[in-house]
Amino acid sequence: MELDWSTFILEIINFLVLLWILKRFLYTPVLKIIEKRRQNVEQTLQNARQLHDDAEQLEKRYTNRLADWEQEKQKARAALAREIEAERARRMQDLTETLTAERQKAQTREERERSTYHRQTEIEALRQGAGFASRLLATAAGPEMENRLVERFLEDLKKLTPAQLQEMRSSVEDSVDKCRISSAYPLDASLRESLEQSLRTVLENIKAFEYIQEPRLIAGIQVAVGAWALELNIREELQGFIEFTHDSQSG
Repeated sequence: MELDWSTFILEIINFLVLLWILKRFLYTPVLKIIEKRRQNVEQTLQNARQLHDDAEQLEKRYTNRLADWEQEKQKARAALAREIEAERARRMQDLTETLTAERQKAQTREERERSTYHRQTEIEALRQGAGFASRLLATAAGPEMENRLVERFLEDLKKLTPAQLQEMRSSVEDSVDKCRISSAYPLDASLRESLEQSLRTVLENIKAFEYIQEPRLIAGIQVAVGAWALELNIREELQGFIEFTHDSQSG
C-alpha cells in the first residue's frame, strides 16, 4: 500500500482548517462564555465574600454595641443604685435629725413642764407657808411686836444715806404736806412723837400726820406721803419673801 502524499497533505490542510474553524467559531466563543461565567462566578463569590465581610463587621459592631449597651446599663444601674442609696441616706439623716429634734423638743418641754410644776409646787408651798406663817404671826402678833417693828423702822430711817434722803425728798411733791401712817394696832404717844420727829427730819415739808389702823398688816407700820411709801410690817415682809422666791425660781 502506497502513501498518497497529496491526499495526506490535503487531509492535514483540511484538519488544520477544521481546527481553525473550531477555534474561530466554537472554541473561542465557548472560552469567552466560560471566562464570562467564571468572571460572573468570581464576581458573585467576591460579592458573597464582601457580604460575608460586611455581615461579620455588622455582627462585630452589633456585638460591640451590645457589650457597650450592657456596660451602659450596668453603669446606669450602678448610678441609679448610688442615687437611691444617697437619697435613702439623706432621708434617713433627715428622719434621724427630725426625730432627734422632736426628742429634744419633747425632752425640753417635759423638763420645762416638770420645772414649771416644781416651781408652781414650791410657790404654792411658799404661799401656803406664808399663809400659815401669817396666821401663826397673826395669832402671836401684838402691840409688843409692833412696837419693836416701829423701833426698827426708826433705826432704818436714821441709817439712810444722803443720796437716799435726796431721792426720797425728790419723789415727794412740794404740794404734799400730809403723811399717812397705818399700823395694825394703835400707836402710843411716845412712838407717834418719835415717828413724827424722824419723818420731819427726812421730809421737811410735812405739816400734818394721819393715823389709820390696818389689821391686815398683822404687825408693823406703813408710811405714805403722796406717791411715796415706806413700810415695815409682817404682811409685806411675807409677801416680799414670796415674790423674791418666785423671781428667783423664774430666773
